[in-house]
Amino acid sequence: MLSIVNILGALTAALCAVLLLRGYFRTGRRLLLWSGLCFVGLGVSNVLLFVDLLLVPQASLYTWRLAVAAVSLLLLLYGLIFESD
Repeated sequence: MLSIVNILGALTAALCAVLLLRGYFRTGRRLLLWSGLCFVGLGVSNVLLFVDLLLVPQASLYTWRLAVAAVSLLLLLYGLIFESD
């Protein structure tokens, strides 16, 4: 059950990233770019969670997961601060 939830979380983040980036390429609104990049990173973080807990439980990817998520949120924060109208 845990693996299904992790996979669905990663797929949801990836779908959000695709939709946001597609909207950016259509409209050129830079906030969509930063939001899309944030969701790409959150999707990668969810994939790392799946790999960490289920594929290689003997190794810890905790630091990598948190670093990817932090960089993703910093991208979104940058976009919210510097790209507002």
